[in-house]
Amino acid sequence: MYEEPREPFGLLDESHAGDDPMSLFLAWFEHAKQADLVEPTVAALGTVGPDGRPAARMILLKSVDERGFVFFTHYESRKGAELRQNPAAALTIWWDRLTRQVRVEGRVEPISPTESDEYFQTRPRESQLSAWASDQSEVLASREALEKRLAEVSARFAQGPVPRPPHWGGLRLVPAAIEFWQGRANRLHDRLLYTRRSDGTWSRTRLSP
Repeated sequence: MYEEPREPFGLLDESHAGDDPMSLFLAWFEHAKQADLVEPTVAALGTVGPDGRPAARMILLKSVDERGFVFFTHYESRKGAELRQNPAAALTIWWDRLTRQVRVEGRVEPISPTESDEYFQTRPRESQLSAWASDQSEVLASREALEKRLAEVSARFAQGPVPRPPHWGGLRLVPAAIEFWQGRANRLHDRLLYTRRSDGTWSRTRLSP
């Protein structure tokens, strides 16, 4: 079990980190949530299009457990389409006040419709309506056109709860590699890389800063 070290720059050594990267990530994640950061769940998501060109954008991590890292999106958006064609992705999480970075690489898969439904119902009603109103990543004629669409879906669902759109839901990045980076003095940073073996266990190596 990971224990938070008590040092000005933090420590990332093998005796603290342990053998399970998900346990380590969850400990760091909880520390980040308690560190008064503006938005500790922000991550950069990288995908690759059919032309081989990479693209990155900021997303919000909505849940993390031993299965992987979950975020939500419009399945027909650019990232949704790219992940459908090539279900490999990378995440980078940066917590500036803690001088910590985590990089994750792996495959992406849809979460279950039930999980997506459950999360959708926790969203504010305005965000639920926006999921219906926006054809994410598609060309938009004007701001007025978007607001008109929002008014239409608001009227459509005025009398009851807003169901989850079939084009919207969760994706889970199942990690094959996770690298933890801890900033240290004089740029002698700590880097530990965990790589998943074929049997599901993890190997751990230290990288040069």
